[in-house]
Amino acid sequence: MTASSELDDSFHVFDTTLRDGAQREGINLTVADKLAIARHLDDFGVGFIEGGWPGANPRDTEFFARAQAEIDFRHAQLVAFGSTRRAGTTAADDPQVKALLDSGAPVITLVAKSHDRHVELALRTTLDENLEMVRDTVAHLKAQGRRVFVDCEHFFDGYRANPEYAKAVVRTASEAGADVVVLCDTNGGMLPAQIHAVVATVLADTGARLGIHAQDDTGCAVANTLAAVDAGATHVQCTANGYGERVGNANLFPVVAALELKYGKKVLPDGRLREMTRISHAIAEVVNLTPSTHQPYVGLSAFAHKAGLHASAIKVDPDLYQHIDPEQVGNTMRMLVSDMAGRASVELKGKELGIDLGGDRELVGRVVERVKERELQGYTYEAADASFELLLRTEVQGKPLRYFEVESWRAIVEDRPDGTHANEATVKLWAKGERIVATAEGNGPVNALDRALRVALEKIYPQLAQLELVDYKVRILEGKHGTQSTTRVLISTSDGTGEWSTVGVAENVIAASWQALEDACTYGLLRAGVQPAE
Repeated sequence: MTASSELDDSFHVFDTTLRDGAQREGINLTVADKLAIARHLDDFGVGFIEGGWPGANPRDTEFFARAQAEIDFRHAQLVAFGSTRRAGTTAADDPQVKALLDSGAPVITLVAKSHDRHVELALRTTLDENLEMVRDTVAHLKAQGRRVFVDCEHFFDGYRANPEYAKAVVRTASEAGADVVVLCDTNGGMLPAQIHAVVATVLADTGARLGIHAQDDTGCAVANTLAAVDAGATHVQCTANGYGERVGNANLFPVVAALELKYGKKVLPDGRLREMTRISHAIAEVVNLTPSTHQPYVGLSAFAHKAGLHASAIKVDPDLYQHIDPEQVGNTMRMLVSDMAGRASVELKGKELGIDLGGDRELVGRVVERVKERELQGYTYEAADASFELLLRTEVQGKPLRYFEVESWRAIVEDRPDGTHANEATVKLWAKGERIVATAEGNGPVNALDRALRVALEKIYPQLAQLELVDYKVRILEGKHGTQSTTRVLISTSDGTGEWSTVGVAENVIAASWQALEDACTYGLLRAGVQPAE
């Protein structure tokens, strides 16, 4: 296990996804998951990766053993987390402290009580003994050649209750040799101005090197982290995508982007910021959570533009409605086409899709009107790029893009007396001059239709065998006739190398699904480079 960095030690980016982030409800990491995330974080270029609490549970103990053997860290140093020694003993005799050393981690983070009530009620010891626990544990670990960071738990609440004692904990840790003393907003209740004032005062009164660990209970964790940096903190603790207990922690990605792009601080190795969107999504896949589309910098919608007014300005200069170039963080600008679209939106979207509209104002006007007309019926194109591209190509060519002509389709749902169900679909269509009739069963009528359509077409277009339906959403739109309300279906399809979305709208879910399936297959063939039928 080695690590080298192009950066100096003047500013630390410290990630605690594997410990604090793993406390999020719904996240349950295996050792393999933790190893995968550690590799992604090292690839991103953070300076420190907190791996967990060795000795506290078998999973974390195994992680440290495997990380040393299996990961060749290029940028990060691995950090073990634990607590100060127990009251009434010594650090040298404390088995939990020994487990930290046995982990082999070159850096150790100790959690220490800095709120006087927590010392007396949770630790059930005296304020002086707590200070001695901090001093003894830090000194012992330093004597063993480890780098030591101290997390002052509940620091801001403790500072509010007893500022002199909270500062005494910071001073004691620093004087004992702690490299950084981290002020933790454990309950997440602070606001940026409060954070700034406290950090500035503690820095002036103790002279310690300070870090910040912010929870997001007020929705201010990123802002609080940056406020602490403004006040003099040179160490930030964050988690990927803001994962963490309750509502989460300071989000690593907007913090790092702000430090690099807004503050001008070099906190990542060269070229790594451009990997940020990829790393964010890769970690989301490992923890099995859908990436947030509206996350700053890395979300799918972070640089998506919908309003016609914005599009007109972006056509002149993208910087007019974007605070950075999305490529700086590995993201892309997207134009969303909706009933709010103007000519500029359609022209930019056409350019994005590789379709040259040639400055044809009449053509662009027809597309705009067609989109508005269709969205009035319930279609949505901002979430169905593939269907929009098919609509756009239809207007450009003056005729629909056709690979097959559907004669008819039907779906049958059969309920049997024994409580079982049968779903069968039949599709009749023409492709390349051949009439094809195909029947298939499926897990539900839509699945049966999808299979029947594939069975019919795969003989003519073998490329369709690669397609897979990966997502299916149904929304009942507002209507005045109860069960006769309009239904919208969005389908996402993959060919193994990319994904696209299509939309269908009808008075029943089966008909709406069929429209979306038809578009999905048509777009799949277009994407595969198949020439349409004449």
